[in-house]
Amino acid sequence: MTEEILHFPTGFRWGSATAAHQVEGGNTNNDWHAWEKSGNVYDRQAAGKACDWWNNAEADLKTAAAMGQNTHRMSVEWSRIEPREGVWDDDAIDRYRAILQCMTDHGLEPMVTLHHFTTPLWLTHRGGWENPATIPLFERFAEKMARALGEYCNLWITLNEPVIYAVLGWLGGQPRNEKQPQSTFPPGKHDLLLTFRVLDNLFLGHAAASRALRRQLPGVQIGIGHNMPYIVPRNSKSLLDRIAAYQPRRVLTWGGLEASERGRIPRLIGSRYTKELENTTDFIGVQYYQRITMAFDLASPRTLFAQHRLMPDAQVSDLGHSEIHPEGLYRLLRQTARYGKPIYITENGVADAQDQHRPAFLVDHLRQVWKAIRDGVPVKGYYHWSLTDNFEWAEGWNLRFGLIEVDPLTQERRMRPSGQVYSAICTANALVPLA
Repeated sequence: MTEEILHFPTGFRWGSATAAHQVEGGNTNNDWHAWEKSGNVYDRQAAGKACDWWNNAEADLKTAAAMGQNTHRMSVEWSRIEPREGVWDDDAIDRYRAILQCMTDHGLEPMVTLHHFTTPLWLTHRGGWENPATIPLFERFAEKMARALGEYCNLWITLNEPVIYAVLGWLGGQPRNEKQPQSTFPPGKHDLLLTFRVLDNLFLGHAAASRALRRQLPGVQIGIGHNMPYIVPRNSKSLLDRIAAYQPRRVLTWGGLEASERGRIPRLIGSRYTKELENTTDFIGVQYYQRITMAFDLASPRTLFAQHRLMPDAQVSDLGHSEIHPEGLYRLLRQTARYGKPIYITENGVADAQDQHRPAFLVDHLRQVWKAIRDGVPVKGYYHWSLTDNFEWAEGWNLRFGLIEVDPLTQERRMRPSGQVYSAICTANALVPLA
């Protein structure tokens, strides 16, 4: 580890992140459960009990606090809270209140996400995010959550990775075989125009939910968790590779921020300006996992002649095509600072079942965060993905992101060495030498 002590600002938020469907277990009333039942997850796996948080979230949250963390990002499951349109489950709301009370009691400041990739089945049967009628329903849900949970929470995320969510669900559909699922999300479509319609509805839903939160909770802090890969040309001297990298970078890395900060929802060419979207956040959530190097490829018209090609010396995660590149985080943070908002790193992690890369991954990425803060970037907190291993969407249990290892069959936990590293960092509020 680094030999010098790199101190973070007083009051820096150290935490980890989870999502309801991935950890709670027993979520059977949303589109992801139906997707799993249809065999669209790796090796036909299903979330099942997941990490059993619905029954026992408190145990892992107490562990997080004991590790020196002072905040936690979680999501609420819309399909539990409103199992049928207009019908609210008070027991589910009380359970979330109990979880948030546990966090507060143990010194973990909550950050609550309203929509983290799952939508109630009753809503998907009406078209889900393809249907603009979802916008006022999401606003109503946000208002309900503000009233029910607002006493515990001042930090809210309306949407998790809206651009990636739209692309994987409505543009990334492809055939699967028995072992390899569609590496995509429900509904698994491939329709460019529909993808942009979904993007419009998602961002307008964000604006509506933000209004609802502000009505109920004056002074609330609202953001979006933006997936922001560091996208560069494979050969920076090649004009064609630079062209290949431009469009993915414009849409995937910066499209969400341009929508929420400047009202410009991305299109294939240009953007759609919507005034009600402009400047609708109080902070920016940066979610960084990888560098993506793009090369021009005439054989890839489906992806606008752009192909992701790893560099020969790339260090990759268990995902195989996800390149570990700490410096990309620093560069993205510097560029994000131009929007003039506080920044939280709301996700950063690596798929690494054997914990071979994660200890160094943490140190190297946090060194880049410290460097960005030193250079004037207003980074206020860091949420590692994830606290525990969890059900990783289309990859099922095939990918492990946790500081804490979880056996989904026995629910046994084991702190990984990377968890000890992160604990030392959180406790010291600094990157410190470790034996």
